This record gives sequence, C-alpha cells and structure tokens, in this order.
Amino acid sequence: MAYGPGMIRGATRTHPTPLRMGELVATLALAQDNAFGQPLESQLRSCLLAVWMGEAAGFDRELRDTTYWVALLRYLGCTGHAHEVSTLFGDEIAVRAQTLVHDAADPAEVIRDVIAFATAGRSAEEQEEIVRMIREGAQAWAVHNFASGCEVGDMLAERLGFDPAVREALRFTFERWNGAGYPNHAGGEDIPIAMRVVHLSHDMEAHGRRFTAEEALQTVRERRGRTYDPELADLFCAHGEAWFARLQAIEPWDAVLAIEPVPHRTLDGDRLDEALGVVADFIDLKSPFMLGHSRRCAQVAVEAARLHGLGEEDVAALRRAALVHEIGTTVVPNSIWDKPGPLTRAELDRVEVHPLLTEQMLRRSPALEALNPVAATHHERADGSGYHKGLRTGAGGAAAGLLAATDVYVGLTADRADRPAFSPADAAAEVRRLAAAGRLDPAAADAVLAAAGHGRARAPGSRRRRHPGGLTGRQAEVLRLAARGLTTRAIAEALHISPKTADHHIQGVYGKIGVSTRAAAALWATQHAIVA
Repeated sequence: MAYGPGMIRGATRTHPTPLRMGELVATLALAQDNAFGQPLESQLRSCLLAVWMGEAAGFDRELRDTTYWVALLRYLGCTGHAHEVSTLFGDEIAVRAQTLVHDAADPAEVIRDVIAFATAGRSAEEQEEIVRMIREGAQAWAVHNFASGCEVGDMLAERLGFDPAVREALRFTFERWNGAGYPNHAGGEDIPIAMRVVHLSHDMEAHGRRFTAEEALQTVRERRGRTYDPELADLFCAHGEAWFARLQAIEPWDAVLAIEPVPHRTLDGDRLDEALGVVADFIDLKSPFMLGHSRRCAQVAVEAARLHGLGEEDVAALRRAALVHEIGTTVVPNSIWDKPGPLTRAELDRVEVHPLLTEQMLRRSPALEALNPVAATHHERADGSGYHKGLRTGAGGAAAGLLAATDVYVGLTADRADRPAFSPADAAAEVRRLAAAGRLDPAAADAVLAAAGHGRARAPGSRRRRHPGGLTGRQAEVLRLAARGLTTRAIAEALHISPKTADHHIQGVYGKIGVSTRAAAALWATQHAIVA
C-alpha cells in the first residue's frame, strides 16, 4: 500500500506535512456532500460560485473571505440532527438530496416533499395518520431541527477558531429572503449577505449539475425576490452561464485551495490534534450509537501503541488516524446505522463502502493522505477477510493492526442499535477469539486489551467523580441518556422517575452547559467525556 507524505515506514522518517485550515474545511465539505447525497466536491463547486459572485458584486476582501468559509461550512451541523431526520423520514440522505433542488421558500413545495418521503411505502391508514401528525407538528419539528443544526454548527465553528462574521452567517443557514425559512423566519437584509450569496450558489450548483445551466438560470428568475436576494439573483443571471462553463474546466479541490484566504492558517502539533478532534465529533454526532467512538478509539489506540513500543511520532500519527477513521460513515444513512434489527445484504453493502469514502476524502490533502494507510484500513483483518480491499492488516504496519483491534473492542463495549454493549470481560473474550482465529493481529489485540485495563490492575480513580460543567451525578446520567437519543419518557423509564422530573433534569442540564437542543448537548457531552 502506498504511504503518503509524513508517514513512517521502517527506518525512513519524513517530516509531517502541516495541514492548512482550507484543506481541513474542504475535507469537511466533502463529508457534507456525503450527508446530502451529492457527488464529492459538489460543495466545493458551490463555494467557487459564491466567491465568483462576491468578486462580481465588488465585495471587499474581508467579505469575500467570510463568504468563502461560509460556503464550505454551511452544513457543518448536519450530523447533529441526522438521527431526528431519519426517525421521521427513514433515509435522511435521500431526503436531504431532494431538499437541494426544491424551493425552501415555498411552504407548499416543502410540505409536499415532507409528506412524500414520510409516507413512502406505508399503508393507506398509516399514510393518513402520518399526514395528520406532520400537519400538526411540522412547524415545531422544523424549528427544533434547524435550530439544532445551527447550534451544533456554531459550536464546531467556534472550536475551529472562525471569526464572529462567519459564525453569525451560519446562524442563517436555513433562513430565506421572504422570511419563510427556519428557525427564526428571518428575511431580507437581516440575513447576512455572505449567507444570501451561499443560499443562491448552493442551490444553483445542484440545479446546474442535475439539470442544465439554462434551467438553473430560469429557476433563479422564478425565485427572484422570494427565495433569493433580487440583486444577487440578477447578478447570477448576468454571469451564471459563464460561471457554469468555468466550473466544467477546473478541478474543484485545487481551485478552492488556490483561493483560500491568506495568510493561510496551518495546523500542526496540539492545534492539529484539536482540529481533528472537531472532525471526530462532527463524525460521531451522526448517530447516538456512535457518540464518542472516534475519541475513545484514539485514546485506547494511543495507549496500546505505547505498550506495543511505537515511537512518539508513530503514536501521534495513529492518534490522528483514529480521530478521522470513520469520516466515511457520513455516506451511510441513519436508517441503517440506527436500525434495531439485523441488516440486509444490500444494507451491509452500503456499510462496507464507508472505508472507501474515508480513503477518497483524506487522499486529496497531502497531510491527511498520510493517515490513510491506517485510517482507511480499520475494517481490514490480519487474514485478509475484512473490507473494503481485503488487505492483510500487516501490510499497513503495526499501527493499522492496532487501530483495527481498537475499533473492534471499542465498538463491542458500546450500545449499538441492534444490541446492548458487551461487558468489558465479554468484549475482551471476543477480541481474544478473533485473534486466535487469525482475524486480528495477536500482538495488537494483546496491547489493546492491556490498554483497556484487561490483564492488569486498573489505576485507582477518585471514589467520587467530579463532573464538568457543574453537573450533578444524576444530571450527568440524564445527559448521557439524552445524548444517546432517548426521549424524555424513555429517560424517565430508564431512571425510574417521572417524565416531569426527567424534563426538569434535562432543562437543568441545558441551562448549566448553555445549549438548547439534544444534538448540542450530545456534542458538549462528547467533548467533555461525559459519553465515551
């Protein structure tokens, strides 16, 4: 397997390639493409349209820079409410793909799409009940879920160090010129101009790609003054044909990085680890059953690597690979990840695609490509029986075997949609069985189990744990359950308390940690190791 710049193989060491912020955010944009059922680089193409619009409109450098980042980060909060969208619609990726071409400023068109997806494949009686529930609760549901996406996006953007202008624009991701958007029904010039540009560029990228440039321009004319700022709509109509032609002649990744705002922000050392921690949380928010998985893998893999005798440079590379190894999971709908029963063969086929997408997304950046030999092989096995390439994990060196064993152990010790978590002892027994059968590297499996506390005394901890954010023990327990997607009633049943008491605890938690939605609470809980 090829090794990218910065990886270590044998005795050859190369200086790690620093990661530019533009590369990191462009990679997150690729993951957002997955979440919306779009070809990779669709959001990069829309970023180019947005920047060209800003140039044609005469934006100053600061506003052009803001527009650039907003275009790449627009759906940064999309994983935060994927579970809720899937609960209502099933395949949330298919639903989102449709939303990119419908007129979000036309409530009638939106509700038609909502009903069509929610009732697909249901009996006439079920359809009638679903339609009734949607009509009664659609407004509240939309407000909550779009607020959730904005809140999570803001938290992640803040952690990446973006300035107030970028974060302010992201608050208006789902608003529309005529005030018919969500969650606050903001309209007109109350929407920051950077986001007004992005509303238009994102929609037209999808229209131009799916249909024709002519049809996209006709759509702009029809929605002028309703969905889009009329002046920006006129600007797009004047230049759009040339911009669509220009898109066909360039490589989006290269073009987007060529216009990254200067001076370039570079990430290395602790700053790189922190940024990749943001990526890990973005990934794991997708499903309540994934929360904290990537962080936990990084923690266990690092300890296992040190026990295995890897040097600190190799340990650092393994940590970073573990943080991003599941980025390809954004391509698989929550109707599969959150399915309570066994998967069909076709569903398993879709799951097995995600390491391929991890590889494809990371390989565009030299710094992230360096992580691929480990990150993209976490489902490969020592005997070649894994996926997606059927490689033997030994081909990727010790680090690949360590991450493969870590991913198995951490996955077994967490609840999944189709089973409860294994006890640590049972998980350790299963890892040993897989090693004995030749599927996991025995030395890697031993190191992972030792890192997880098996075969040695656990370090004594504080008898009375102090929880972050000033949470009480009960509040931390409630937060864990809420982060896992349990309803207020389900939390009450799990803790043998009344729903009213459970809701009181939830509101107390939200107040202490400064959030207003389940997804934002889940993100906070992951960042502060309440869930792991």
